[in-house]
Amino acid sequence: MTGYVGGALERPVSPWGLLRDGLENNPDGLALISRDTRWTWRTLDNLSVRLAVSLLGLGLKPGDRVASLMPNCPALIVHYLACFKAGLVATPLNYRYMAPEIDHALGVSQARALVAHVERERDLAASQLTRQLPLGTISYGGKPGAGPALDELIEGDAPSSPPPPSPAAPAVIFFTSGSTGPPKGVTHTHETLGWMFATAAAGLELSPEDLLLAGSSLSHVGAFYVSFAALSVGVGVIVAGTFDADELLPLLREDRPTVLSMLPSALFALTRDHGARQDDFASLRLCRGAGDTVSAELEREFTALSRFAIDEAYGLTETGLVTVSPPSGRIKVGSVGQVVPEVSLSIRDDEGKELSPGSEGRLWIKTRAATVGYWGDPGATEAAFSNGWLDSGDVMRVDDEGFFSFCGRKKQIIVHDGSNICPQEVEGALLEHPSVASAGVIGLHDLVHGEDVRAYITLTEDTERPTSQELIQFARARVGYKAPEEIVVLDEMPVTATGKLDRTYLKRMAEANLARGANG
Repeated sequence: MTGYVGGALERPVSPWGLLRDGLENNPDGLALISRDTRWTWRTLDNLSVRLAVSLLGLGLKPGDRVASLMPNCPALIVHYLACFKAGLVATPLNYRYMAPEIDHALGVSQARALVAHVERERDLAASQLTRQLPLGTISYGGKPGAGPALDELIEGDAPSSPPPPSPAAPAVIFFTSGSTGPPKGVTHTHETLGWMFATAAAGLELSPEDLLLAGSSLSHVGAFYVSFAALSVGVGVIVAGTFDADELLPLLREDRPTVLSMLPSALFALTRDHGARQDDFASLRLCRGAGDTVSAELEREFTALSRFAIDEAYGLTETGLVTVSPPSGRIKVGSVGQVVPEVSLSIRDDEGKELSPGSEGRLWIKTRAATVGYWGDPGATEAAFSNGWLDSGDVMRVDDEGFFSFCGRKKQIIVHDGSNICPQEVEGALLEHPSVASAGVIGLHDLVHGEDVRAYITLTEDTERPTSQELIQFARARVGYKAPEEIVVLDEMPVTATGKLDRTYLKRMAEANLARGANG
């Protein structure tokens, strides 16, 4: 099956030589910007070579895993580049990880060293495996201690860059969000990572005239691949330390990026911030929303504020970018776009038969950017692939024009009286109510109906509190039979380590409370 096929690309990016375009065409131009940093291409290259040589000087060898527990900062970009140059396997840990999650990632990856910000010292002290690391912890952000400090390693001597690793050598291990089980280590080689960067640069139509602001965590694959895709084609990158308006609005106003890439939840908060103005977004040619669903309410509010639409995209840790509306073309609101270059997509039923346009089915992906597997877990790797195609686990449909629409995770689709209900659609309807700040929808087993729809919400602080029945009627007027039978108000909505709504946690909580005879 060929399905929907994107255009061809000439070759992958070389992670080892990732800065080549910027160095050759504009060595003294700005490559990396933050609120307190202005680094040229020449400076960024020199710093990353120095760090690569210093890391190898500690006793690390090509192929060793180096974990990182770092907030967004320019030094993290330098660290990743240094790993590419030294042949080390970068292993980003989500900065929200606590000691058990840190131990799980270190245990799976068998990392030999950890780069960590000093503000996480208390959690590292509670970790069992951190103190067993063969080469210990490399600190950042504080006074030098007994061990090496990242700042000092970056300032080391660098006679020349280490030789390039094999394209088949592992380059990075990303950990999944863990919403369907313990996080798995998604492994990318220099070659698959190179195709991921090339695909993203082509799909987002990045050019040296652009300036990218990635308003999400560089430890997560979305901001990672879009940032390095930009650097690979000579596009400067703005690193946001945090993702709230206090950090992002000054960067938008002072540095005037042309491309903004954000998680929908953070973009929603930015849009609703009282300080945000239309002119703050005037420099943008593209606002990419990815990593979670862009609700209809976010689309409406952002368009009203900025005067242009969000370009919703879709991708996976295992593949990188898969679909996006071509920025120079038409953005179809509610769609995650069209297939990007070097990617083939197929929508199939549970028996593997390809479905016609308009039908909902499971999305299968084939791309040279696909992961080579889950680190240390050949069983999970084998289960994910079939004849070179990756099972995304997501339900999609495609229209006659080749625009794809996300319908939900296969495991999270609610089947009520034989009809499929997408949680995101119901959540979007609830979010249209001015009193609803966030919403999470799950299905609960019912002997008569199969599953009943339950919604969890949090409320805004400055509006009158509606009754559950009022909200159910509000949703029913928008989504009919898909509206929830029950609504539970929470003080705080649970999210995964990557900041996405955690429906799995909501379902476990609901089932546990039902077992105890409680409501919640």
